[in-house]
Amino acid sequence: MRKFEDTYRHKGLRKKLIDGLREKGITDEQVLAAMNAIPRHFFLDTALDHFAYEDRAFPIDSHQTISQPYTVAYQTQLLQVKPLEKVLEIGTGSMYQSTVLAEMGAQVFSIERQHLLFQKTKEYFFKKKYPLSKLKFFFGDGFEGEPSYAPYDKIIITCGAPIVPPKLLDQLKPGGLMVIPLDQGEAQRMIRVTKNEDGSFDEEAFDDFSFVPMLVGKNRK
Repeated sequence: MRKFEDTYRHKGLRKKLIDGLREKGITDEQVLAAMNAIPRHFFLDTALDHFAYEDRAFPIDSHQTISQPYTVAYQTQLLQVKPLEKVLEIGTGSMYQSTVLAEMGAQVFSIERQHLLFQKTKEYFFKKKYPLSKLKFFFGDGFEGEPSYAPYDKIIITCGAPIVPPKLLDQLKPGGLMVIPLDQGEAQRMIRVTKNEDGSFDEEAFDDFSFVPMLVGKNRK
């Protein structure tokens, strides 16, 4: 069984990463504090331990990736997470983004369409720190969301979406925010959608990023 250790070396590399994110324009100190508190190397294969605090994405199972730390910080900063808010995450992946949100005090509801990755959530190593009352994982289709716990204060999509899914908009509270990488192809524009009290929506466009595509349905392989 893997032994999880967070050494002084890991903590030093993590601090260096956080300093780098600050230099790249991340200003939300709550986001930076949460990422500084979480051992990113826990979410990667042990062979990548020495590279875990480089600011880049890495492959994980099912042809997915753990996002670049800057991307995680950027999306989370746009989401403006507050303690006790209900956040729906589309694309659990490595569970790293889920953990950042939980560390910030959110109630996280995370959906994964890849069965292999969903199975790994059952071995989540932070269960004592983030119990099921705070962090729930689901095997499902991200385009459908998770209506049983709706409405949500915030929604974050961690894969490139061809459209803003209508059912996710329905599950967003009035006044709520959605952060979504939008468009197909090699690059997606980061969009923040605000749901107004009258049910209308406002969109803001930010920088371009590259994500794996958001796909319909569930992959049971």
